[in-house]
Amino acid sequence: MTSSEALLPSTRRALLHRIAIAQSEGRAPSVVAAVLRDGQIAWSGSRSCVDGHAPDADTQFRIGSITKTFTAVLVLRLRDEGLLDLDDPLEKHLPGTGAGAATVFQLLGHSAGLAAETPAPWWERTPGTIRPELDDVLGEQPQLHPAGRSHHYSNPGYTLLGSLVEALRGASWAEVLHREILEPLGMDRTTPEPQAPHAGGWAVHPWADVMLPEPTEDLGLMAPAGQLWSTTTDLLRFASFLARGDDRVLRASSVEEMRTPSAPPEAGDWAGAYGLGLQAVRREDRTLLGHTGSLPGFLAALWFSVEDDVAAVVLTNATSGPLTGAVAADLVQIVAEAEPRIPEPWRPLPDVDKELLALAGPWYWGTHAYVLKLAAERGLELQPLRGAGRSARFRACPDGTWTGLNGYYAGETLRVVRADDGTVDHLDLGSFVFTREPYDKGASIPGGVAEGGWRGLAI
Repeated sequence: MTSSEALLPSTRRALLHRIAIAQSEGRAPSVVAAVLRDGQIAWSGSRSCVDGHAPDADTQFRIGSITKTFTAVLVLRLRDEGLLDLDDPLEKHLPGTGAGAATVFQLLGHSAGLAAETPAPWWERTPGTIRPELDDVLGEQPQLHPAGRSHHYSNPGYTLLGSLVEALRGASWAEVLHREILEPLGMDRTTPEPQAPHAGGWAVHPWADVMLPEPTEDLGLMAPAGQLWSTTTDLLRFASFLARGDDRVLRASSVEEMRTPSAPPEAGDWAGAYGLGLQAVRREDRTLLGHTGSLPGFLAALWFSVEDDVAAVVLTNATSGPLTGAVAADLVQIVAEAEPRIPEPWRPLPDVDKELLALAGPWYWGTHAYVLKLAAERGLELQPLRGAGRSARFRACPDGTWTGLNGYYAGETLRVVRADDGTVDHLDLGSFVFTREPYDKGASIPGGVAEGGWRGLAI
């Protein structure tokens, strides 16, 4: 992954200043960060408490729950291959777990109602060998809340998804991960176990400037929830994939599905949502997607903005201290605001169907004014002419209709309804009638149009 056009010196200094504050005020042994712009690494930097030993873009840190996003990609691959449906109960593919009524979709989005953690002892600081079976991970009461009602983060839920991958692939989670994601994306510095050069994990005393080394455990069955080690370079490759898709791993429509909120947030947590293995947060007027992670000795964050085409990764080797999620969000904001994305040049469509072109222009749903625009590959876009309203993009279907892709009309059918003489009478969008004039008397409008038509105050 080569560097793109260099950022301005003022932008680079602002980025370095932000991570310097994070390392200093967060009292972290080291911090390393990097930014992706337009699909290429635009900046990287680091700070360390030891002169001459600052980590670089090739230094591994443990990334904790960012691992979950990798596991989610493996599950979506199984779905895309037809080996499972997201609405399948887990029991269909992985029987006897005690949580088999939960669906694959609910597990991916943390809405299965499962417990947040395993039974004691604390799984992040103990070897996975003490939990050799799924029963040891789930405990006697795996489900604490009704399934499908709301988001409740569950680490054991991702253990179940990892075991599901193993059952359907006939290979270990780590083997499948390497073969299906890491190798195709060129992520050769992302591994289940640390490989030099790598950082050591530390706990910093909350009230004194002293440190304690943290244990590094193999998590066993819990690996799909938080095992991986990675670098800023590899994680930016992963961020680019999550923003664009890659047919070698997962098509663009499936990664877009991962980014879509899957369940209402927990009470009081209205600033963010969770898709399928991806977190989504609103930062001022910007949507950030990605994941944060932590394990004893390490904190990590990966955020990307599709609209700005900017991603940032922040890694540190401290149990607590730097708020890596906030720092990564700040890095995205610094670049996006200091050097806004330059849009692609406008270009006309390669060709146009004249019958389709005749549909372009203003349409009316009752008295609400809309405009219909042509898009690439016979697609359509519907937008309100003024004020707020329901806008949507539509994909052309082989039968001459269009299917909504987003918003209120997602999945709904748009079709052209013609009169007996072949002229266009109206557009039907999920039973809503759009006409060329407000309540056009010549069109088939449910309920008809009042005799006499439009009138003034004097009746």
